[in-house]
Amino acid sequence: MILEIRLSNFFSIKDEVVLDMRAGSNVMSQHLQANTFAYKDGQVLKSVAIYGANASGKSNIIKAIRFCASLIYLSHTHNESTVFNFYPFKFGNFVQRPSKFFISFVLNTIEFEYSFSLTTTEIIREELYYYPNGRKAKIFIREESAGKTKSEIYNFSSVIRKPMDVAENTSRKTLYISRASQMDREIPKDIFNFFNETFAFQSQINNTQAMETQLLNNKDILLKALHIADSDIVDISLRKSLTTFHKVNDKVPFDFALEESSGTQMLFFMMLKIIDVVKNNRLLLIDEIESSLHCKIVEYIVGLFHASNSAQIIYTTHNTNLLQLNKLRKDQIYFVNKCDDGSSDLYSLFDYKDFRETMDIEKAYLQGRFDAIPYINNSLDNLKTLIR
Repeated sequence: MILEIRLSNFFSIKDEVVLDMRAGSNVMSQHLQANTFAYKDGQVLKSVAIYGANASGKSNIIKAIRFCASLIYLSHTHNESTVFNFYPFKFGNFVQRPSKFFISFVLNTIEFEYSFSLTTTEIIREELYYYPNGRKAKIFIREESAGKTKSEIYNFSSVIRKPMDVAENTSRKTLYISRASQMDREIPKDIFNFFNETFAFQSQINNTQAMETQLLNNKDILLKALHIADSDIVDISLRKSLTTFHKVNDKVPFDFALEESSGTQMLFFMMLKIIDVVKNNRLLLIDEIESSLHCKIVEYIVGLFHASNSAQIIYTTHNTNLLQLNKLRKDQIYFVNKCDDGSSDLYSLFDYKDFRETMDIEKAYLQGRFDAIPYINNSLDNLKTLIR
């Protein structure tokens, strides 16, 4: 499970933003108990919705998390010519500053805190802590500016076997966790596998090879999920190509790629991915969840996560139909606002202390009560200036 993510200096994100998956206290949403799951003495959110205007930076939140997670299980493949696939904040002098990623997560009932700082060309700092007995303990610290030798750069506890052997084989293009996993070190390998197996991305939704395996394993569940979503598809065949059959006549084949609508195709691939994610209590990050989907389908998808044991979803959306306190808790609702300096600010509805539980959240949002909407001067006179 993911407890917290912090990001700074990625894309339009300048100052540190925090996405907290731990449920807030004093949230009056007793009827939404399915939206969280228990961890220690508290609760963890199963879903977080991120709202904001176009070009506010919503997508950059997802993109930055995806980049950082991918770096963990790909950086051991990098060579000296590698340039990391992200951009720091471009205004001011932030191009010269490091970008930072922090994540708190639970693996095998133990809480870990992992972070790293980097430029577009090198890793400059990396830290890993954990709480084996409920108290914070260091596993390692890497500080590239601390000296020229590996013994000066790295500081280890006794947790990792022969840690300096790994350090000697870790370049500035590579995360220590990534290299240590490759060299079969126990805790780093567990963390590597956690990121590789837990994080599911939007780009993987229509992955053909993964789709074939998932379809073979989950065909009956998928058909039931599509039926619940009011689809009339009653059977699916995957031989040379993907073929669907409909309720009107289940003997007539339809070429999935050519004859099904874009909405049906999106729903099919998304449901197939989501079934895998919720069954295995993984985390799905998805940008613009409503793409080609009806608002009721989006609500259904989010509901699947709320019905799971501990699966989590972080998604951006313009679907204000979910902005109701009988559907989402206030700590599940985040906003992204574009600041005057071009940076993106992330904050939660939970941050509003003057918040009234009886407030019409959808109406208040569209009226600009929480910012994070476009302010459009579309008066008739203004529009006429565009077509004269």
